[in-house]
Amino acid sequence: LIYTAEHLFNLKFAAKELNRNSKKCDKEEKAEKAKIKKAIQKGNMEVARIHAENAIRQKNQAINFLRMSARVDAVAARVQTAVTMGKVTKSMAGVVKSMDATLKSMNLEKISALMDKFEHQFETLDVQTQQMEDTMSNTTTLTTPQNQVDMLLQEMADEAGLDLNMELPQGQTGSVGTSVASAEQDELSQRLARLRDQV
Repeated sequence: LIYTAEHLFNLKFAAKELNRNSKKCDKEEKAEKAKIKKAIQKGNMEVARIHAENAIRQKNQAINFLRMSARVDAVAARVQTAVTMGKVTKSMAGVVKSMDATLKSMNLEKISALMDKFEHQFETLDVQTQQMEDTMSNTTTLTTPQNQVDMLLQEMADEAGLDLNMELPQGQTGSVGTSVASAEQDELSQRLARLRDQV
């Protein structure tokens, strides 16, 4: 089994598809931001918060797709060089067996594992991927940091020319409209209180 023009084409095509998915996520993020503004204007902070969480998830996903697109593209370039220089080994050729199905899946974890296999076949890597992988795993979590959500809500309110404190019902002004530092301080206080209760 050797690398063919089709295998290289599939790698390059996958990089383009990943990039296209990134742009789709960008559009979704913008749509969610528009929904945030509408919800804030109607005074519905619960709905605004949900759209803020969705917007941040879409932003993170867009970054992940873009990062993986660059990684696949870099692997394609290395493979092309190996083919041109006649340095394709049997072990390197073996990696392509499951390549097509994996690339078509657009599953970031599976594609990442495939890229690991490709990269291990090269003696030197021009890009260190471990830090990249750590960053990806941190940004693919389903939960979204509440301080990011609060900051995005405030940003959308500012753009809409609204005061979040005025829009919130009594007693809820503490979590939105305060600084990130005080929000983090509140969270720390709550954790300490829970620890005291457990003792």
